[in-house]
Amino acid sequence: MSVYSRIVGTGSYLPPRRLSNADLVAELAAKGVETSDEWIVERTGIAARHFAATGVFSSDLAFEACKQALSAAQLGPQDIDLVIVATSTPDMVFPSTACILQHKLAQLSPQAMGMLRAGNAKRALVVGAEVFSRLLDFNDRTTCVLFGDGAGAVVLEASEQPGILATDIHADGKHVGLLCVPGHVQGGEILGDPVLKMDGQGVFKLAVGVLEDTARAVLAKAGLQDSDLDWLVPHQANIRIIQSTAKKLKLSLDKVLLTVADHGNTSAASIPLALDKGVRGGQIQPGQLVMLEGVGGGFAWGSVLLRY
Repeated sequence: MSVYSRIVGTGSYLPPRRLSNADLVAELAAKGVETSDEWIVERTGIAARHFAATGVFSSDLAFEACKQALSAAQLGPQDIDLVIVATSTPDMVFPSTACILQHKLAQLSPQAMGMLRAGNAKRALVVGAEVFSRLLDFNDRTTCVLFGDGAGAVVLEASEQPGILATDIHADGKHVGLLCVPGHVQGGEILGDPVLKMDGQGVFKLAVGVLEDTARAVLAKAGLQDSDLDWLVPHQANIRIIQSTAKKLKLSLDKVLLTVADHGNTSAASIPLALDKGVRGGQIQPGQLVMLEGVGGGFAWGSVLLRY
């Protein structure tokens, strides 16, 4: 008997502090950096973003998103036997943010550790969480206006019926310079530049190409067509990239879940955040065909086709 996986719960969390473009413009002006709401919206589609408070880390945001996802699935931490966290902003160099999150979840239910040791991987929490505000250079208006903090989570469960129909994943290290944070720790000091560096035009050009390619590839693997899609849930990086992908797939924007205006680019958190919004808002319905696709530093990109 074949074993598949399906999503049985979604959750998300945004830090309470919301910065509109006007708020951010005022803060930047105090630093002598000039920009405007119009400039940001025209180039990115972003109107606001959320920033985590000092002392709040990716695992904290992830923990809140996981509680929502578990509640939606009508499960507890004791029902989870695998935790996966995607982040570019870990709590610390090591251990992994997934380990830190697991500890916080285990405090809700001591039974979780026993299930992990049993090795019966029937349910997994998959989480994207970021505090990207910690990586930003607030003297660079081309990057500091783009990103926000947040977390999104899904509960995956083993199933006899296909939920996830196909995946398509790629990476190419030759593009490392397009989007990176080149600093690192050595001898107790930060060496190199510890803030985000991005070639905006280079990222845009690469993203619009690879996102179309991976969308075509994952549809082909499942033996389906563009017209079969009910929803596209894209990485929320830039409205222009999203519009380009939708146009190439012949999808109207009313079939695209958009959160970039309210969240900014939350990196690894952006797709699960948007997915949760679509589920809780009633747009995504059981049985519908949904494509998730993202692109990020490395450069890495990929897509997932699922029947919700």
